[in-house]
Amino acid sequence: MRGSCTDFIKQTGVCAEEAFGVTTETAETVPETGERTHMATLGNPKETIAILNKYGFNFQKKFGQNFLIDTHVLEKIIRAADITKDDCVLEIGPGIGTMTQYLCENAGKVIAVEIDKNLIPILTEDTLAAYDNVKVINSDVLKLDLKKLAEEENGGRPIKVVANLPYYITTPIIMGLFEAGVPLASITVMVQKEVADRMQAGPGSKDYGALSLAVQYYAEPYIAANVPPNCFMPRPNVGSAVIRLTLHGKPPVEVADEKLLFKLIRASFAQRRKTLVNGLTNSPELSFTKEEVTKALEACGYSPTIRGEALTLQEFAKLANVFAGTK
Repeated sequence: MRGSCTDFIKQTGVCAEEAFGVTTETAETVPETGERTHMATLGNPKETIAILNKYGFNFQKKFGQNFLIDTHVLEKIIRAADITKDDCVLEIGPGIGTMTQYLCENAGKVIAVEIDKNLIPILTEDTLAAYDNVKVINSDVLKLDLKKLAEEENGGRPIKVVANLPYYITTPIIMGLFEAGVPLASITVMVQKEVADRMQAGPGSKDYGALSLAVQYYAEPYIAANVPPNCFMPRPNVGSAVIRLTLHGKPPVEVADEKLLFKLIRASFAQRRKTLVNGLTNSPELSFTKEEVTKALEACGYSPTIRGEALTLQEFAKLANVFAGTK
């Protein structure tokens, strides 16, 4: 399976250094400045299989479990997240601890939240037992008070989130982190390639939508690596990508009513083929008349036939402020 990732690189004509940003040496032999002992072993698929067999572990489809089995990708994630010993890292869905081992060796403290109770003994008694800077929590991350957790574990200072996220729950987790007011420095996550493209997309492109605008309101997205299915066990049916979301110090636009801004954005993309006039008028979240919407668009200097996919975040903010002034 390890060879499959190498085959992918060969087929695309890209060397490992270009594809993943690291040398072709294993993680244990990459030259480092200063002393650093590597105990991480689970990037090797043989070690992963051995752990799974040892505990008779069965993958749970409902949890969207796909474990990484490629050391180059793991190193790339750590570098993209810029993890240092000064960092407190929240890992969502550690699985058997593959990336957690790398995080423990690079971060000052790691909080790993795992929903599958069957993985807890594997983590605490085996794969993470050698590390004294990790805390494992058996919980659904969507039900945790992450703001309180950051306060308790890191004194309220910004934390870094690193995760190989289940694809079916990517957006709720990321938006939940943003909207809960969790002190964040960055979020570096493995997501479906299509979702990563949407997060980074700009106006006029087919990938541009409500998710693009929501993410870019809170953070600056950067796709650090594209990852083929062969780098996972079991293999997903789609390509993946590592994306880093670096939080803005403050939002790039000023709005009088943030909730109204997002209602306008959601309504604008609910039916992409509709004009803004029709989309906003028909939205159950809004109560503006067709005349009010047309008047607001005119006040912004926008055409009455314009569609939401043509507007930038700044232009949506301008429209939101015009509506806020008419309330």
